[in-house]
Amino acid sequence: MAEASVTETPAIELSETAIIARDLIRLDTVNFGEGRSNGEREAAEYVEARLRTLGLAPELFESAPGRASVVARVPGRNPEKPALVLHGHLDVVPADPRKWTVDPFGGEIKDGMLWGRGAVDMKDMDAMILTALGDVLDGGGQPERDLVVAFFADEEAGGQFGASWLVDTHPELFAGATEAISEVGGYSIEVGGQRAYLLQTGEKSLLWIRLVAHGVAAHGSRLIRENAITRLAAAIARLGEREWPLRLTDTTEELLGEIARVLGVDPAETAPDELALAAGSASGFITATLRTTANPTGLTAGYKHNVIPDRAEALVDIRTLPGEEDAVLAEVQRLVGDDIEIEIVHRDVGLESPTSGPLVDAVRRSLQAHDPGAPVFPYLLSGGTDNKSLSRLGIRGYGFAPLRLPSDLDFPALFHGVDERVPLDALTFGSRVLRDLLRDY
Repeated sequence: MAEASVTETPAIELSETAIIARDLIRLDTVNFGEGRSNGEREAAEYVEARLRTLGLAPELFESAPGRASVVARVPGRNPEKPALVLHGHLDVVPADPRKWTVDPFGGEIKDGMLWGRGAVDMKDMDAMILTALGDVLDGGGQPERDLVVAFFADEEAGGQFGASWLVDTHPELFAGATEAISEVGGYSIEVGGQRAYLLQTGEKSLLWIRLVAHGVAAHGSRLIRENAITRLAAAIARLGEREWPLRLTDTTEELLGEIARVLGVDPAETAPDELALAAGSASGFITATLRTTANPTGLTAGYKHNVIPDRAEALVDIRTLPGEEDAVLAEVQRLVGDDIEIEIVHRDVGLESPTSGPLVDAVRRSLQAHDPGAPVFPYLLSGGTDNKSLSRLGIRGYGFAPLRLPSDLDFPALFHGVDERVPLDALTFGSRVLRDLLRDY
């Protein structure tokens, strides 16, 4: 009887960037918020060891047990130039494995992509930083200017145990730095059939609030009109249905003008929302930067079916345009009513950095060396990064994690999404672009 033939799937030879990103994904660094997280120390030690193999002397800082960040300084050829901060974060948001098609922490390779929590946000960039830096330092090379390379804890909960803590307690680590590069920019989009790249030059402000309604505790069978849940539900409905006014910042106005130019339309005669939608998959990010957003994200009330609770709470994630925080808070109070308490859980600034200048020019050169002719557009991020913390030291932050992506991949939807993944060839592309930028800028 003839033996059945067995066809083996050939092993994929991974780049060093993909190997590092896969290793980091396999370290569970879930940040649950409110001071609870997994594995940040283990990931920090992994990164620390990688930096030491490059001949650097990284320092590990622990703001609380297990909440570890790593910082290393890299001497440049021209130390008289201002230093550049190159930073990533090691924590990730939770992932429900029941909803994924792969193990979120398995670092699985399939369909030419690396899958897992953090593949997009942002262990891909962490890996690109390490390999790009290694390429620059190979054979005794140096970056053009001093680099402060940092891998922070706790970004996904506002940075209180990571970047914010380091800025407050060890500002000397960032001495001489005037600019920073991190996540949520540099990826490609398609506009009018043309590939372009988004450079994140600003961020909306952040307001995480808790709404609290009070009522009367009583048996569930009674007639109680002062019901905390009813009050809170009405308040949340009013807030959730609010149509916030459109306002274009300088960054967004420039972005929409660039999109209009590619499309060959007049931006003055085309609605901003329509222009934003022309950015394809990136429109989900861009439309949210045209106005304030206020999204209820959590509800807590009661403990038994037949007990009316005297307290109900809701969490709301508010992102305002830079400088509008106080006005938006006043409007939220008007909407929910004076009998609803507003507690500020976390508040952070909005940012807008220059959309032109030497760093932006260097970004364009490094991208176009690997993708000739592709334009680079500035944009305002609807979320936030650790650049908010660094801004307190006068450091201007940009988002530049360069990735050339297939046009049919809805990349922005993968941030905090199910089946997070990144193409392997995009990781290689990004590390090379980043290498050239660090070597020349």
